This record gives sequence, C-alpha cells and structure tokens, in this order.
Amino acid sequence: MNGKHARIETIRSDFGNKLLILGHHYQRPEVLKHADAIGDSLELARRASKEKNAEWIVFCGVRFMAESADVLTSPSQTVYMPESEAGCPMAAMASADDVTSAWQFLKEEGGGDWLPVVYVNSTAEIKALCGKWGGSTCTSSNATKVFKWVRDKGKRVFFLPDEHLGVNTANAMKIADAKVQIYDPTKERGGLTPQRLAKAEVLAWKGHCHVHTTFKPSHIRAARRADSDAKIIVHPETPRKVLDLADASGSTSQIIQYVADVRKGSTIVIGTESTLVDRLAEQNADRLVIKKLSLSVCPNMYMTTESSLSSVLEGWQPDNEVHVKRDLIDDARKALNRMLKI
Repeated sequence: MNGKHARIETIRSDFGNKLLILGHHYQRPEVLKHADAIGDSLELARRASKEKNAEWIVFCGVRFMAESADVLTSPSQTVYMPESEAGCPMAAMASADDVTSAWQFLKEEGGGDWLPVVYVNSTAEIKALCGKWGGSTCTSSNATKVFKWVRDKGKRVFFLPDEHLGVNTANAMKIADAKVQIYDPTKERGGLTPQRLAKAEVLAWKGHCHVHTTFKPSHIRAARRADSDAKIIVHPETPRKVLDLADASGSTSQIIQYVADVRKGSTIVIGTESTLVDRLAEQNADRLVIKKLSLSVCPNMYMTTESSLSSVLEGWQPDNEVHVKRDLIDDARKALNRMLKI
C-alpha cells in the first residue's frame, strides 16, 4: 500500500458518512479502489442525491457528471472533482448559443412540433434549456423510451448532442432512414433543406464521442476472423455502420450485465472504453475471455489519479468545487425528473 492510498483511506475513515467518493466505470483501477460507489454518470448522481448525510461529495469522472450531481443534491452538500479541467469533448460540441439558434430555427421553420431530448452526457446549461423547452434527458439505456414518450405526444425528436446515439436509437425503433436527419451547427440552417426538415421525425445533433467513433467495421471483421464464435458487443455511441455488424449493443451498465449473463467459456469482444474492458477481463478471467475491439481510452477520465484524489481530500480547494449556476438548476432538474418519470 503506497502513501497516497493509505492517506486517502485514513481520510475516508475520519470523515465517515459525511464523505462520499463516486467513481465512474472508466476511471483508473487505483482510483476506483477508494470509491464508495462505482457506476455510470446518472447512477452516481442519483446516489449522491440519496446520501443526505454526505456533506463532501467527490466525483471521479468528467465535469458534466459532477454537474448532474450538483443539480440533484441539496445546497448543504458540496460536489468536488479531483481534476476540475476533466471535461467531455462531446458535451462541448453543443454550445448554448448554437442550441438556442437551432431551437429558434425549428420553431420558425420546422412546424413547431418538436421536443428536445438531451443525452445526460451534456452540460448543465444544455440540460436546463431542454427542461425549459419541455423536453427530457435520456441515457444510452433508456433513449428508446424517451423517444417514444416524445412521439406519443405527437411531437418530433430533436436529439443532442450525440449523432450516433440518436441515429442508432431511431434505427432500433424502425424509423425509416429518410426520416432521420442530422443537424450540423457549423452550417446554415443546420445543413438542412426545407424538404429534408419537413420529412424528419428525428433530428440528431452532429456531435460524437471520440472514444466510440474510434471503432471501425474493419475492427469487427478482424475480430470475426480471429474467432468466429466470439460475441461482439458495442456501445450505442458507436457509428451505425459498426453497430450493425456487432451481435449486440448496450450502455455501460448493459455491457456489464451482458458479460455477467454469458455462459462460461465464451469469448466476448467489447467496443467501449478500454479501461472498463480491462477491468471486466480481470474480474471474469476464471470464466470468460474478454477482449477489446480496439484500444480506445478516454484521456479526460484518465486525468484523475490517486494523487489528485488525495490532493482534493487533503486541501478541499475552491477550484475543485463544482457549482451549477442557481438560475440553471431548476430547469436542468426538470429535464432530469421528466426522464425519471418516463
């Protein structure tokens, strides 16, 4: 046991239930050893909201995750990040100004029959806009349910910020390709003609997760050649041309469950963040062979180390605090709560 490890555990013991350390699935193993809970972003934010005695909440992940925790917790709780600069490039692909301009465009020229659906992998500011406009958040595991909620209201889906999750969800719902269009914020009118906009039932923002767009059809074909009996599962943030070649797709939690359910002796090839795949391979070494579809690491998740976790616990510096603006919290919470009710 190194000095940092021992110091962190001493602080955890001293603080008791007033301290809650949360670790996302993609974090380094040495960081997760100290976590009170390990999960996906929304699961951890909800855990924070339930731990009423926790005055100090340390979120080992990226910024949008810590923001969600701040939105869902009480004013008496403070959320910290060991690495305050650990952001999410995909979340940054949808700015408030661009999203507001797009929404105004849809109201004026898109018939006004749209509802926004925002992936939880987004900034609190974008969640707040979604909540204000009557929309809902979604996760990669419940996107289909939220899309159905919108369509049952007789509305069309404006999905952001991940193009691929939007396209793959629409495809899973058997929505015709011609009725799924992409809104590119770098182009005038989102790059849409009036005809394409008129026939669209799902409009997906042109954003992506660089971890999951690493995967290519050639990776699937190589995995098949190496072991024709292997099962291949990918995350739904993966481009459709790759996902269509896999045996299954699922959120991080669904991938973990898929691994748990597969019969002993199987080989599974997983297309998601490599840190998680390595941990699953280690945890299941006695019953499965688990391989990476291709190496793909999230550098922002990897910024958090045992040393930076120790530093935040010892210093509690204001720079490590995460505070969503008070005027955003109510609307962001509306979007999250609508999802929880669906």
